[in-house]
Amino acid sequence: MATAPQPSKWNNDELDADAQHSIGLFRDERTAEPLEQYLAFYDVCSSLVENLIESTVNLTNLRDVAFDVLTEDWEEIHAMRYLASPWISMDDLAVLVDSTVSPTQLKKKPTLARAIVDMIMLGLDRQRFPWLIEEREPTSAERESAVVATAALMATQRTQTMRRTHSKDSQEAVVRQILLDAGFKEASTRDIANYSQAPGLGEFCAESSVAGRKADIVVRLWDGRVMPIECKVSNSSTNSVKRLNNDAAVKAKTWILKFGTDNIVPAAVLAGVFKAHNLKSAQDDGLTLFWAHSLKALTDYIESTR
Repeated sequence: MATAPQPSKWNNDELDADAQHSIGLFRDERTAEPLEQYLAFYDVCSSLVENLIESTVNLTNLRDVAFDVLTEDWEEIHAMRYLASPWISMDDLAVLVDSTVSPTQLKKKPTLARAIVDMIMLGLDRQRFPWLIEEREPTSAERESAVVATAALMATQRTQTMRRTHSKDSQEAVVRQILLDAGFKEASTRDIANYSQAPGLGEFCAESSVAGRKADIVVRLWDGRVMPIECKVSNSSTNSVKRLNNDAAVKAKTWILKFGTDNIVPAAVLAGVFKAHNLKSAQDDGLTLFWAHSLKALTDYIESTR
């Protein structure tokens, strides 16, 4: 019986060369990115902040009218979160107020609005809103400055979130398309607790659980082995450790332990900023690496499993 082909392991020079090439592409993408994306977010955020300040008498009665403000326009919850410094994420806010934070929950628990405001005011940015601390009316300059600074914070975060989401979604879409072009069929999303639950031969499925850990794409190679693929986009070497070494590589070890090297080929498709030594560490943990800028290596390997 023929031995199943094993994916190539890159040497240090190859890892470094691809990492540098990926960083170059990342720089080109960032410098070409239109300013209009940020400005569009800024306009929306500025309106939210201005409306919040206006409807709460310069935030002075925010606690008393929070329920009315949020039931009229739930989007104002985001402007409220950015009154604090640092701003409070929705997930963190839910933990802090010990409740799901949603319009439905607000209607069930009207007191939730005050709890949200009380928690936010504990972290109020005193530099942006000095009049609240000093219990006086804001000057027109202070009010304008607060709106600009808060809207800028919100717009920056939304732009960064959009970048991450768009990059990852685009990467997954490209991988799915090359699989279709290679003759694979897309199957339904599923939980794969054991080998028999994987997609059929020559099939793949998107965002499925493999042995309790989510994979972006799961491929059943032509020789029957399973290849869970993680699509990882990083905007910094620090971020890459979280996404590659502490996430994808940890999953690879879990999957290999569960299914064995004869049955599974954990892989990652990478784009953005990565350090060569972190790439080598992930590869040593059993993760097969491919690059978004050189997906022919992925298609060649898949073809070799026929």
